[in-house]
Amino acid sequence: MKQHDAMYIDGSWRPAAGTDTIDVVNPADERVIATVPAGIAEDVDAAVRAARAALPAWSRTAPAERAARLTALRDQLAERAAEIAETITAELGAPLAFSKAVQAAVPVAVCGSYAELAATHPFEEKIGTSTVLHEPVGVVGAITPWNYPLHQIVAKVAPALAAGCTIVLKPAENTPLSAQLFAECVDAAGLPAGVFNLVTGLGPVAGQALAEHPDVDLVSFTGSTAVGKKIGAIAGAAVKRCALELGGKSANVVLPSADLAKAVGVGIANVMANSGQTCSAWTRVLVPADRYDEAVELAAAAIAKYVPGDPLDGASRLGPVVSATQRDRVRGYIERGIEEGARLVAGGPEAPEGRSLGYYVRPTLFADVTPDMTIAQEEIFGPVVAVLPYRDEDEAVRIANGTVYGLAGAVWAGDEDEAVAFARRLDTGQVDINGGRFNPLAPFGGYKQSGIGRELGPHGLSEYLQTKSLQL
Repeated sequence: MKQHDAMYIDGSWRPAAGTDTIDVVNPADERVIATVPAGIAEDVDAAVRAARAALPAWSRTAPAERAARLTALRDQLAERAAEIAETITAELGAPLAFSKAVQAAVPVAVCGSYAELAATHPFEEKIGTSTVLHEPVGVVGAITPWNYPLHQIVAKVAPALAAGCTIVLKPAENTPLSAQLFAECVDAAGLPAGVFNLVTGLGPVAGQALAEHPDVDLVSFTGSTAVGKKIGAIAGAAVKRCALELGGKSANVVLPSADLAKAVGVGIANVMANSGQTCSAWTRVLVPADRYDEAVELAAAAIAKYVPGDPLDGASRLGPVVSATQRDRVRGYIERGIEEGARLVAGGPEAPEGRSLGYYVRPTLFADVTPDMTIAQEEIFGPVVAVLPYRDEDEAVRIANGTVYGLAGAVWAGDEDEAVAFARRLDTGQVDINGGRFNPLAPFGGYKQSGIGRELGPHGLSEYLQTKSLQL
């Protein structure tokens, strides 16, 4: 078991102000694999003061130099990718193959994209007789979730660095070990002291202290809508910027002309990835009513391929969820679906066969789900899928848009133009058309209660910039 006893503040590892620690538990076998400091307000204050002191010099650094530091950071992340993947598998439970292909690889691509943007973004432009400057917003407080721990760190830290901001990071308490590795990569990349700072701790303590700190100019948070509302209220009271990437209940809409088998199969794979712990997962499958039975059969056959297993086994496609709390939450939603009358096609609330140890959940499929059921309205954040029928496209739009969320979604059709026309009617921030590939430069973020602001690409960089107009 590793015992971490320090925070990364002002360019060095220093002891925590308090004595409490947080256990990091391997969700596959319930063993404590490490401890990290439980940061308190004094740690947050020290980190923010370091970030504030480093801001004047870093904000004036030439974009080319910021790009060079980000390139060095990308290279460090790439060099340690295998270690990062193994660490995330240990702390999160994601199958090792998925950790290598997604959890460790995507952050390298995103960091590289911001290295390029730092060098090419127009931080100054002419509009009529005015010169418009795009300047760093200042000190950023970044609070990240546990489901894609390194990706969410890089999606906030990289654009903040590219913009010329300084940062204090508070990672999720479930998955802090990947954040520790990230801090080591930052140190090796040669960023000036105080530009990046890491404070581990609990959300209600360290996270709240960071959000409330008067010297934090912007709070960037990814997590639940409930917590996002609290952070938004804190930011509003202080008139400070906030960026919120929150929950989702995304629809996978299969139009009559689509390849039904492909759309359903890819959709099930989308939800099962990361054990369903993806905010943009397409957890509601909407299919034409006259092909409903066929769609349910296809979904059942697809979900049967996902058997909960040891994340270190190369054959495993589905690992545990992150914690006992999360396991119980997901099982509670499955029970609620049964109570409300949905038909259980596969899975259920019981522990998977042979998996009494570890935080495992059966991959679960529901049919005969109505749009008003809890499992069709609330974010479950587990390997649970609901199949719903629609009679015509207008009803499909109403069902797809009929939640408080609007983060992501998918549309399938025989013709791309048909799918795009339907996607234009969806109240959601990102829509995959016929299985469109992930684009690290495309903006990601939500409508409605799925959040405020965007991450990734130029739009993600803009979140960390403020505008000054020089009237000439």
